[in-house]
Amino acid sequence: MTKLSVVVPCYNEEAVIDSFDLEIRKVLDSLPVEYEVCYVDDGSRDGTLSKLRKLAEVNPEQTRYVSFSRNFGKEAGMLAGLREATGDAVVIMDADLQHPPELIGKMLDLYALGHDQIIARRNREGDKKVRSALSSLYYRAVNRWVDVELTDGVGDFRLLSRPAVDALLSLQEYNRFSKGLFSWIGFDTITFDYQNAQREAGETKWRFGALLNYAMDGLISFNNRPLRLAIWMGAALTAVGALYTLWIIIQALTTGVTTPGYVTLVAIIVGLGGVQMSMLGLIGEYIGRIYYETKRRPHFLVKESHGVDLDEK
Repeated sequence: MTKLSVVVPCYNEEAVIDSFDLEIRKVLDSLPVEYEVCYVDDGSRDGTLSKLRKLAEVNPEQTRYVSFSRNFGKEAGMLAGLREATGDAVVIMDADLQHPPELIGKMLDLYALGHDQIIARRNREGDKKVRSALSSLYYRAVNRWVDVELTDGVGDFRLLSRPAVDALLSLQEYNRFSKGLFSWIGFDTITFDYQNAQREAGETKWRFGALLNYAMDGLISFNNRPLRLAIWMGAALTAVGALYTLWIIIQALTTGVTTPGYVTLVAIIVGLGGVQMSMLGLIGEYIGRIYYETKRRPHFLVKESHGVDLDEK
């Protein structure tokens, strides 16, 4: 019998975690699998950890959890969950019930056909129109740059075979962008669509600033093309400067020297200064990532666990 692990990163999900656990076990109990639910408390500040302790008391054999010493972010939460999971197949899903538990049965059917990644792609019905438009525009733009394909509507909700999980765990980089990593490892992948669901309770953790930073991670994590853009932009500006110099010389020979243009000078200085600062900031982003990689710090620190051997972490 297949053993299934369900990895659930949690951050301040006190309001919904009981409902999620009830729904997920109702679905898993109806499936012909042995299962475990692996919760990861990402340094929650509410009563999420207390809820997880109670869930572990009720179902000690089928519940595993780890609790971080502080908030390390969802990427660390997913990594901890994948390390914690012992199943032949692993499903990653959110605790807010926006990932419908009933889709796990369909995932298992596709897994039985030999697929290593079964991805649930949501539509955007119910989302704010501006956010949906910006998201679609982002994916169209970023796929022209990155070395892997990122699909609009595809998130972390998926089933991974054990070989796919082991491949992800072998990637030891500190700056993790899981959407890109899922695509990078490859394996036999299939995608199906599902109806977008709204959060059952609590508040979303994805504010505009967090989404903007996440978008930047996606752009930078899987390519160095922005750095090459700096080379081409520098070459283009050099060419424009040379043409402008040639034009000034021709104008001086034909009409004589005129009073230098103050506005033109200021525009050139400001424009070039802006380009230089942008390029320095871009280079700084890459250097900053190298800086964090060389530190080799752990992705997370665990303060409490149930059903997990901390020596393995």
